[in-house]
Amino acid sequence: MTEELRLNTDESLPLRDEVFLTLRRAILEGQIKPGERLMEIPLSVQLGVSRTPVREAIRMLELEGLAIAQPRRGAVAASITEDDLRDVLEVREALEVLAVRLACRNRSEGEMEEIGKAADDFAACLGREDLRASAVADEQFHEAICLSTHNRRLVQILHNLREQIYRYRLEYLKNRESYERLLEEHSMICLALKERREEDAARIAARHIENQRVSIMEQLHREMQEAD
Repeated sequence: MTEELRLNTDESLPLRDEVFLTLRRAILEGQIKPGERLMEIPLSVQLGVSRTPVREAIRMLELEGLAIAQPRRGAVAASITEDDLRDVLEVREALEVLAVRLACRNRSEGEMEEIGKAADDFAACLGREDLRASAVADEQFHEAICLSTHNRRLVQILHNLREQIYRYRLEYLKNRESYERLLEEHSMICLALKERREEDAARIAARHIENQRVSIMEQLHREMQEAD
């Protein structure tokens, strides 16, 4: 790990959950690299806790698919696989297309302004080449669209999927060649929502997610070739 881990404390949560959320975020953001061992003693020392909550947190990571138990090695941070990528983005595409359709029908003028502001914030973060801030701003752009659907169940489902999407969002944003296309797609989505062009919004949103899938897939293949 290139950075020292610090425990994200929350007095309302059990210590096991605090450790779990800390390790989860470290894996999602790449602070803990794919294939890196999750060793109880070093992690407990870094986080200032006993081994028990670390052991329990690692088991929770395994259940979520972010860690894999390996014989004689213990647990390691899970790599992004093509199957995982496909599964998550297939679900995301279906939900995001539904979201822009409903947003075209239900969004208010005030919500349209919030969507436009979120798109501008994302562009500003990209301009600074701040990877983590860009990932958060991109998340907030799509969240603004989702909220404007006025469908509470859809908001809840996408919220639950957010952490899984975050890992792929970060991977996509590592490819600076994609920035111009990302900004154009956000702009096109905003315009379609503003003019309530439901079919166009759905088509652009689907292409937006597909471009993410293709870009990350190409990146995974490059990394595999470099490893060989």
